Amino acid sequence: MSRTRIKICGLTRPEDIVAAVEAGADAIGLVFYPPSPRYVTPEQAAELAALVPPFVTTVGLFVNAEPQWVERTLAQVPLQLLQFHGDETEADCARYGRQWIKAARVRPGVDLVEFAACHPSAGALLLDAFVEGYGGGGKVFDWSLIPAGLDRRIVLSGGLDPDNVVEAVRRVRPWAVDVSSGVEAAKGIKDAARIAAFIAGVRHADG
Repeated sequence: MSRTRIKICGLTRPEDIVAAVEAGADAIGLVFYPPSPRYVTPEQAAELAALVPPFVTTVGLFVNAEPQWVERTLAQVPLQLLQFHGDETEADCARYGRQWIKAARVRPGVDLVEFAACHPSAGALLLDAFVEGYGGGGKVFDWSLIPAGLDRRIVLSGGLDPDNVVEAVRRVRPWAVDVSSGVEAAKGIKDAARIAAFIAGVRHADG
């Protein structure tokens, strides 16, 4: 059985980067969406990204961003993967020449097979709960809404935490899991113990 990859998203402090890396995270996420309480400027993000060692992926999250904003961020921050959380089209996401993933906000009536077909060059689909705003809502969606015929790598997100991630991995068997609010002490402030417990839960589920 393949190992489930783990992304810790919405990091804003150096100590949280260190905690995520030391606990064994495969990727860390930096949020470039100004309305988010987890937003970091490109200047802040560059300092955080400098703490990420080789073989841990630095991911940049954007929501309906102007291309100039994305380009400016890419010029300042060494991002290996782009994550688009808004209404971006395939062309919007692919224009930067970087590997990218696309988030789908899941609720009844959303056709994930059609969504996948509209984003053919996405490296994976990130499935999140449909909430007001974008991301970090701490809400779990109904995993049974994921169709069996969805032949794409899945990053499972939406309300995951140390208490439910074992069940989530065992039921969905995603390529990766993505957590933000579920490992926080407060919005944008991660809890090292919760990060470690979350990652341990994923490893237990894989075992």
